[in-house]
Amino acid sequence: MIARHIARTAAPAMTRRTFTSTRSQLASPFHYGEGPRSNLPFNPKTRFFALRFWGFMGLGFSVPILEAIWQTYKG
Repeated sequence: MIARHIARTAAPAMTRRTFTSTRSQLASPFHYGEGPRSNLPFNPKTRFFALRFWGFMGLGFSVPILEAIWQTYKG
């Protein structure tokens, strides 16, 4: 009986709750309004970006694999 009373009184409070963005949240200093790619720590519009990107990815993925191969065959 008590649980039913609590459920009836708590239900209107739960239905009134809405999730919206307020003006103070939109005006935070962490919102980047300068456009796309403005929040990246590098510039993807440079001349050799693709070469540097794939070089970094190739090195990053090959080092653990090559190290595992070296440890396996070290004997």
